[in-house]
Amino acid sequence: MVAASSPTGSAAPPRPPNLLRRRLPLRWRIAVAFAVVSLAITGLLALATWHLASGFLLAKREQGATMQAAVDARLVQETLHDPVRDGSGDLLTGLAGGGDGAVALRRNGTWTTSGRRFDVDALPDDLLALAGSGTPARQRIIAGGIPVLAVAIPLPDAVYVELAPLNGLDTTLRFLSGVLVAGVGVSGLLGLGLGGWAGRRALRPLTELRDAAARVAAGDLDARLPAQDDADLAPLAATFNRTAEDLQRRVRRDARFAGDVSHELRSPLTTLVNAVAVLRRRRAELPPTARQAVDLLDADVHRFRKMVTDLLEISRDEHVDPADLEVCDVVDIVTHAVGTRTGVAVEVVGTPPTIEVDRRRLDRVVGNLLDNADHHAGGAVRVGVAAADDGVRIEVDDAGPGIPPEFREEVFERFARGATAGRRDEAGGTGLGLALVARHVRAHHGRIRVEDSPAGGARIVVELPGDRR
Repeated sequence: MVAASSPTGSAAPPRPPNLLRRRLPLRWRIAVAFAVVSLAITGLLALATWHLASGFLLAKREQGATMQAAVDARLVQETLHDPVRDGSGDLLTGLAGGGDGAVALRRNGTWTTSGRRFDVDALPDDLLALAGSGTPARQRIIAGGIPVLAVAIPLPDAVYVELAPLNGLDTTLRFLSGVLVAGVGVSGLLGLGLGGWAGRRALRPLTELRDAAARVAAGDLDARLPAQDDADLAPLAATFNRTAEDLQRRVRRDARFAGDVSHELRSPLTTLVNAVAVLRRRRAELPPTARQAVDLLDADVHRFRKMVTDLLEISRDEHVDPADLEVCDVVDIVTHAVGTRTGVAVEVVGTPPTIEVDRRRLDRVVGNLLDNADHHAGGAVRVGVAAADDGVRIEVDDAGPGIPPEFREEVFERFARGATAGRRDEAGGTGLGLALVARHVRAHHGRIRVEDSPAGGARIVVELPGDRR
């Protein structure tokens, strides 16, 4: 096989992978979109709240600390210039209090401190320089391991410094930030939940459409969508229901036509079968050419009779009549169907449960699977029966070369005869056997598929549910 090339002679570039298949389902994309929008909105609100609240609280704290430092500095100044009350040390002790605050006084190059221990050398130089030049100044620093606001007030021949602790404000701001972050997270989760709920409600009509389409594809032509009040969804539901009704009428018309034709063919076919039987009994009296013609006619008449019988079967209503249901042991049905066929082993795994089925249809399923293996795959070599998750599993392994994956759905279509198409002998089959099997399995709400057999051939798997309701 020669590989195709581009017009320039170079190989065509590989197609990029389909990224859409890797995307989340639509319902989850809606939920994620809700969550992202919720996170964005609440995040912006939380950020604005944080800036406004933190700025307001910090400004109030700095304003209060500055005013208090100015009042305390005035008291220190009065004490320093009053020769009668020369007790600046006691005053500093009183001003420092017993908390995390501290005060310091630089006079004649000497520092006097009171309150929480801190290193005066840690005071910023620019802060002291401004105060020394006669300009009050303040700055947030870390002193003694805690955040403080240092307020420097110039005095005649001195500088007064008061350290107001900010650890309480810092704790409040941390708590506020934690509340805001938690609120944003909760808002995102609520947005995800709201988006999931909204997605389910918005996509419910599409889910109903998918389920109804799946039922129609599985053979339930009675599936319909409920009437919709929404102006956008009502035309969709009406179109689907109308299409399903048209398809149902067409399928029933075709089945009725096949049934009528088959009924009409039964009488002349019976005459042909009897006539061929008479010719076969007198075969020895015929010349060689006539004998060959009788043999060919006999094979075709018998194949034609089998095809008419299958057409009559396939034209019947696919639904199982509840009156035909009975509780059956699948192992007994399989053993009876295998009968005296040579080379076929019946393997029972575990204890398969009894299930409620139409025995005639299940007999036909197993019989057609064995006949199909005889006609197309060298015969069946194994029939397995085992308990499935929700019922019974039947496996038929053949001795053939297997079925390629691309043809595993086609084999269950009508008149799909594969390599035997065009053969005129009866062993070639009619191409309706597996179609009937799939029809009967669907009527029992079961599943049928083709797998690879460990022995090298094909394995046809039938799974029948234990509860059909």
